[in-house]
Amino acid sequence: MHISFMGAARTVTGSRHLVHVNGKKILLDCGMFQDKGSDNQDRNQHFGFDPASVDYVILSHAHIDHSGCLPRLVKDGFSGPIFATPATIDLCAVMLADSAHIQENDVAYINKKRKARGQKLLKPIYTEDDVLETMKLFVPVHYREIHTIEKGISFRFTDAGHILGSAAVHLELKENNQTVHLTFTGDIGRYHDLILKSPETFPQADYIIAESTYGDRLHDATEDAMQSLLDVVKQTCVEKQGKLIIPAFSLGRTQEIVYTLNMLWNEGKLPRIKVFVDSPLSVNATEIMRQHSDNFNDEVLRSMQADPDPFGFSGLEYIHEVEDSKALNNYRGPCIIISASGMLEAGRIKHHVMNNIGDLNNTILLVGYCPPHTLGGQLLARKPYVKIFGKEFEVRAEVTTIGSYSAHADYKEMIQYLSCQDKQKVKKIFLVHGEPPVQEKYREHLKDVGFHHVEIPDQGSRHEL
Repeated sequence: MHISFMGAARTVTGSRHLVHVNGKKILLDCGMFQDKGSDNQDRNQHFGFDPASVDYVILSHAHIDHSGCLPRLVKDGFSGPIFATPATIDLCAVMLADSAHIQENDVAYINKKRKARGQKLLKPIYTEDDVLETMKLFVPVHYREIHTIEKGISFRFTDAGHILGSAAVHLELKENNQTVHLTFTGDIGRYHDLILKSPETFPQADYIIAESTYGDRLHDATEDAMQSLLDVVKQTCVEKQGKLIIPAFSLGRTQEIVYTLNMLWNEGKLPRIKVFVDSPLSVNATEIMRQHSDNFNDEVLRSMQADPDPFGFSGLEYIHEVEDSKALNNYRGPCIIISASGMLEAGRIKHHVMNNIGDLNNTILLVGYCPPHTLGGQLLARKPYVKIFGKEFEVRAEVTTIGSYSAHADYKEMIQYLSCQDKQKVKKIFLVHGEPPVQEKYREHLKDVGFHHVEIPDQGSRHEL
């Protein structure tokens, strides 16, 4: 019985962990690498194992760095079931289709240039047809339901509080009269999240595969998020009469910002300016959020008794069509534009940043994690010039951040999440989904509270259970 770490090992994206038990292979997540520029293409097309040899996939949540290579896995021969929560399945249907659409469009654009130069044409990692075949393999499993895959292999999901439908995975594995309890945390959410329930406690584990994204830092208090956002809106849209550009992930972050603006609007605090959500995926994800209100925390459910739609108010406009998106470039007057992606690596947000980055009156507000290699990471590093679509632009717009909107727990919250465990019974914690310097600091924090066997696995490494 062993684990092979095939992704998100000493890096933040590409979550893939292969469990071997009783001659079976169980893949925990099948994420897309998104953080190493041109290296991503090869890593997203070659798994380091035979996809056809995998028996089962258990998916923690729908974010593309956890689900995004499922269609490639299927394209290359995987044909078993993919277990996920019902909300995760609904989200994957739109998020994977969007990922395929972006890839097909990007490759078509690149191939025009390659064809003119007489170079070999590229193919997308997968297509929308591959996504349709993948969706046929999904099997819904509800939170806290013990699901037996086959003799000696069972699991349950608990709510991880990270995004809609996100789950930690708790496996019970039996081999040669030995029973092992293995927990994969997936991504751990925040306590007192604006919209979702807090992460649940989980059964005692022998081994834990734990995320470590923010293992070296503490977030601002969540209750400060509303005031911080209002301050940025007033400074940009009222005092400077500029545009506030907010890159935000289509799922989770966009809805949190819209929910905050909705509350400010209802309280009469939000300036009466237009707010645009310019992302087809964000529109679809928001509708799925509405359909799964059973995932909302009690405060949101109470507020919905007076305001049934927490993601809509009269000043808000959801944009679907490309023509309407382009028209925002000519919009005169102050406004807020929320668009994907959060790392500024793809989607309509790159166009909005390109068209507004040179104006001192505008603000680019970053509200999530951005690896250093991404456009968002360069803006976070306060680079004076950045390249967008191959052209260099001077950063004249103000760049600011609000850290309390993160969907990832900070190190104290992650330790709080693990506090339900008897530390003496945890044989080892494997840290994944983090940058090495951050993981080293988090390992020290874990040792300080009594978890003494903490390992940071290398990409492709194998570890016996």
